[in-house]
Amino acid sequence: MRFAAYEHHHERRVAVVEEDGTLFPLPGVTSLTGLLAETGGLPGLLAAGAAALGAPPGPRVSGVRLLPPLRPASVRDFVTFEEHVEGVRRSVDGVAGVPEQWYAAPTFYFTNPHAVYGHQDTVPVPPGSAVLDFELEVGAVIGREGADLTPEQARDHIVGYTVFNDWSARDLQGAEMKVGLGPCKGKDTATTLGPYLVTADELEPYRDGDGFLRLALTAEVNGEKVGEDLLSNMSWTFEEMTAYASRGTRVVPGDVLGSGTCGNGGCLAELWGRRGERTPPPLRPGDTVTLTVEGLGTLANTVVPGPEPVPLPAGRRRGRERP
Repeated sequence: MRFAAYEHHHERRVAVVEEDGTLFPLPGVTSLTGLLAETGGLPGLLAAGAAALGAPPGPRVSGVRLLPPLRPASVRDFVTFEEHVEGVRRSVDGVAGVPEQWYAAPTFYFTNPHAVYGHQDTVPVPPGSAVLDFELEVGAVIGREGADLTPEQARDHIVGYTVFNDWSARDLQGAEMKVGLGPCKGKDTATTLGPYLVTADELEPYRDGDGFLRLALTAEVNGEKVGEDLLSNMSWTFEEMTAYASRGTRVVPGDVLGSGTCGNGGCLAELWGRRGERTPPPLRPGDTVTLTVEGLGTLANTVVPGPEPVPLPAGRRRGRERP
């Protein structure tokens, strides 16, 4: 099944989406995150969707404003594609190759769950940035709480998938990472999810013999293709990523786990690193980024100007006075 969150006549609803674009609203449901917490996983979500399909239909997708399919409880963004690491490392840090430590575990960082946009929303340039980039990813959505999971157990905790765009201010990111804590404002302004949540059972036919989902990924800027890859080029499966995310802690319904950016043009910075120049150029207001993932749909957003940064002083160089 495909689930959408939408706004229609100033009301927010959650619905099952049929192939022809007809929406079947779930009675009384305004939050897919809340519904996941109530239904306790994929079987309960499918049962709720089946009940909605037995009720009268609502509007069509073309007549509503799509929202992000869910408001995440948290967003962990992984980095699981070697090709992406190679290219971006050369672009941002000027260093070749993949760090050996990268192969030890599926590394991730936490990004901002309060700055999530939906399909066709406009996305502002982060304040103070002149080097904006997109990142083509797939997000796995957690439907059941779990802790210290094995990869085998983790499969039952993944309720579905969505297209994921991790917008990145490369100039801010490069400066921030010199401190050694990873990106902060370079990744803080926007993440796009959508257009739908596609339940995990729908993607089982795409699974290869090693447990990876073999989905075609395509990125376009202003209608021109700039990247394409296969999701199965990941170095860890979503089940392995979920197990690692739950190690020593827990994952909960509504958590989103990003695959990390695919290779072969899954972002502009990778291309810049390989080509030694910023071609294609950084995104500017008016540019439209369109990301398509086989089985999940197409996610499109147009960049608009953002606010100017509020000025702050530089850090004080303090003396070492003691009490």
